[in-house]
Amino acid sequence: METPEIPQKAPIRLEMEAGTYFWCTCGKSDNQPFCDGKHKGSSFSPEKVVFEEAKTVSWCACKHSGNGTFCDGSHKSL
Repeated sequence: METPEIPQKAPIRLEMEAGTYFWCTCGKSDNQPFCDGKHKGSSFSPEKVVFEEAKTVSWCACKHSGNGTFCDGSHKSL
C-alpha cells in the first residue's frame, strides 16, 4: 500500500458552499485540499464529499486523519 505525501501539518480551514467536492487523498495535488488528478497511475483516488448547505470545514491536509477528509489532529503526531 502506498503512503500519501504530507502537503502540510495543519488543517486547511475553508468556508464551503453547498455542492460536491473531491478531496485529494494522495497529497500530490497543487490545489490542496482538492484533487487535481496527480494521483493518476497510483493506488489513490479522490474522496467525494457533498455538502447540502454552506459550512466552515477543517480539511485534513496531512492525509493521515482518522476522520477521513476532515482534520482530527493526527498531524500533531507526524
